[in-house]
Amino acid sequence: MALVVLVAAGALLFDIIRVGAGYDEAAWRRTLSVELATRPVNDVWMLTGATAAALLGLWLIIVALTAGHRHLLPMASKAGGRSRFQAALKRDSAALILRDAALSVPGVTRAKIQVRHRRINALAQVRFRDPEKVRHELVDTLDEERDSLGLARPPRISVWVRRQPHDRRPW
Repeated sequence: MALVVLVAAGALLFDIIRVGAGYDEAAWRRTLSVELATRPVNDVWMLTGATAAALLGLWLIIVALTAGHRHLLPMASKAGGRSRFQAALKRDSAALILRDAALSVPGVTRAKIQVRHRRINALAQVRFRDPEKVRHELVDTLDEERDSLGLARPPRISVWVRRQPHDRRPW
């Protein structure tokens, strides 16, 4: 979405600079300005464009107002009902807790945990033991630890395991 907006803004800026330098405006811009000037306001396409612009603006306002809570994972309430207060856990803290749990699995020498809103990505390096057995044990351990965090919407867990090379530094 951001890339589309960037390309559209870049094309418009390029054409504005080009007109400022003494050249004619681009054909698409001339056609667009004629269409917007000649269409009635109650035309279906005008109403559709205005609705889309209004919804995009509303969405951008909502994203701007909630930007401070993106690094938090909401926790479940033990009371069952809606409370005035909502506890939350920082994603970095959840990642540290899950990394410590991953390192407690026998065979795991290093672990990288990335906690997102809907998914937990875990990458573990195995020095000894069968990587597939370690992976199954790691999934069970991380599931148990994630459930103990008490999150309102527990994220899914994706686990990747790779054997640690003996001749290079890991990561």
